[in-house]
Amino acid sequence: MKRTAQITLLVLTGLGLLHTALFTDLYLRYVKEGLRPLLIVSGALLLLLGLAHAALDRDTGEHDDHAHAHGHDHSTAPRIAWLLFLPALSLLLYAPPALGAYTAAHAGSETVARHKRFAALPATTPLPMTLTDFTTRVQQDKEHAIRGRTVEMTGFVTPGQGGAWDLTRIIFTCCAADAQTVKIRMYGTPAPPANTWLAVTGTWHTRGALGTRSAAVALDVHGTRTIAQPVNAFTDDLPLTPSR
Repeated sequence: MKRTAQITLLVLTGLGLLHTALFTDLYLRYVKEGLRPLLIVSGALLLLLGLAHAALDRDTGEHDDHAHAHGHDHSTAPRIAWLLFLPALSLLLYAPPALGAYTAAHAGSETVARHKRFAALPATTPLPMTLTDFTTRVQQDKEHAIRGRTVEMTGFVTPGQGGAWDLTRIIFTCCAADAQTVKIRMYGTPAPPANTWLAVTGTWHTRGALGTRSAAVALDVHGTRTIAQPVNAFTDDLPLTPSR
């Protein structure tokens, strides 16, 4: 890889990071929202480094002539370094797909933390809940406040065996590398296509002892509606405005 190509790689990578973090929501496919400032700073530094490298490289010809004369040219890098252009260009031209049903199908459901006290549930019907909140209420709430309540949860479809399916959320602690999965088994309706984002209403699927670990983390579905993937797709929060 010639020196000019190395500079181009730095500039492309910097521009790609800045484009992804400043002008789109695509970065949320790979990292948490709180890391956006670091992506912007990293992109700016790479861009400035590439431009500074180009400005300071005006004597390249003289340096290369001297190097060739002495039989040791250090201005190139291994050919495999050309592969670095692929991720750099993908940031500008093609965003890799987000994690989805394939990943979730090969992962277990997140183990929720223990709760000692639960606040009273609002009287709203249907009651908006996150998948983690529903799991916690079903298996830990000794007051059984979830019994008979119609809840609404949002997530994407992960198909299972024999026509079964789960409503799913993938949660980033930091980035896609440390993602965890939380899933709720759905009953009473055929499985929609994988990765379809849905708002699902229903009631707890009665199996096991409510308020204990034996309680099924499952929902009897009353209705579903297709929604756009929310901006905060990789959290287990109530959905925000759909991404652009």
